[in-house]
Amino acid sequence: MSQLIDLAARLETLRTARVTAVGDVMMDRFVYGTVERISPEGPIPVLRIQREITVLGGAGNVLRNLLALGAECCFVSVVGDDAAGHGVTALVAAEARVEPHLLVETNRQTTVKTRFVAGSQQLLRADQEEISPIRPATVADLLRRTEEALNESGALTLSDYGKGVLCPETFRALLTLAQQKRVPVIVDPKGRDWTRYNGATLVTPNRAELAEATGLPTQDEAAIVIAARHILATTSIEAVLVTRSQDGMTLVTREGAPFHVSATAQEVFDVSGAGDTVVAGLATALAAGFSLTDACLLANAAAGIVVGKIGTAVCRLEDLSAALQGRDLAVGEQKIISHGQIADLVSGWRRQGLRVGFTNGCFDLIHPGHVSLLTQSKAACDRLVVGLNTDASVKRLKGDSRPVQSEMARAIVLASMAAVDAVVLFGEDTPRDLIAAVEPDVLVKGADYTVETVVGSDLVLKRGGKVLLATLEAGFSTTNTLKKIAGQ
Repeated sequence: MSQLIDLAARLETLRTARVTAVGDVMMDRFVYGTVERISPEGPIPVLRIQREITVLGGAGNVLRNLLALGAECCFVSVVGDDAAGHGVTALVAAEARVEPHLLVETNRQTTVKTRFVAGSQQLLRADQEEISPIRPATVADLLRRTEEALNESGALTLSDYGKGVLCPETFRALLTLAQQKRVPVIVDPKGRDWTRYNGATLVTPNRAELAEATGLPTQDEAAIVIAARHILATTSIEAVLVTRSQDGMTLVTREGAPFHVSATAQEVFDVSGAGDTVVAGLATALAAGFSLTDACLLANAAAGIVVGKIGTAVCRLEDLSAALQGRDLAVGEQKIISHGQIADLVSGWRRQGLRVGFTNGCFDLIHPGHVSLLTQSKAACDRLVVGLNTDASVKRLKGDSRPVQSEMARAIVLASMAAVDAVVLFGEDTPRDLIAAVEPDVLVKGADYTVETVVGSDLVLKRGGKVLLATLEAGFSTTNTLKKIAGQ
């Protein structure tokens, strides 16, 4: 535990890390809807589409994880001159602290994975992709840009999804460049021939990938160590970190005993994307000067957060700090999240096909009117986000005598209520920016408003959402309660 607390004390140094990430970028589309009938044309469900979301996938998910952990990143990949390529470029450009190098090849198909989801059930995945190697001129440009980036980078990640960016020759050239500049290289391996990763500092297979590459069993720790040592004996890879899902991780190096790390997640919800989190955690830590074993501990904690929290797509520094210090927060306190976390949380809910609602207020002294508002709000959605005014914004809106309770006290009370799934503090006079980040399907305010006067209603209606005016409970207000207390 003391080692984890020591790591927690050093987390801010992750913000000094600069990582170069190279690999196959793709666009992940999620198409959500409902199924109410079977097609008369065949025994297949008819999906009535309600909404779509688009996120970065492949090496792009490694990028998002790197940025969430505080690193700066030089991102090098290849897209086609098509609508999907333009979309990927826009998604990368929207991220902060990234230097993008998205090379464009005409007549190349940008990889798009489209998942059709009804409720929480994925019905179909449709892939548009091209797996041919990128052109020699593109390879030369990619190597030139990566070499320049490595001059200021503390680590290099290579994400190989078999889409043509990282062919064997490109791998060899990149690994040679990194060795010349003494930059550690982390590879998420694929396939059976791992000799193409010769010279890599670390590869991060899961059990199945290790078994496929070696032809050896990987059912327990002892078998995993034997298989990993086989990789080290037949390649010039320096170390193997095997991810073992609910059993944690095992690091095998050329010297010393294997290093086993227990899993940290209390409950595994969704393991998709956890491998990208591991790669990003390792790279960020190594670039910030952490030892390999400390980097493994950090990456393990980050992966535990990603698989153990509903809707978490990336691990942020504040999540990691809590996990490394062993803070066992009450359920209510876990619902209090930052403005920066809400987009990932909501994105995860939407991948499950859940409808997201939003309401807001000062909630200074909780009374039956508040309870009614929250109850009506939750009845209109699957997950409810509550925007809560900070102390400073309450004072501007209500006067110097307010709030009666501090923002954290108000947040804890709200978060303890069953109807509330997340509480986010905002310091502006209105929640418009927060509503833009949440993009709720349902926006709820009291019936003393009109749809037109509800802040953010235009944003929600434009996306096809709805605005609900909740029935008010007569005779209840914080102002009246305070007047009664004062004897007025």
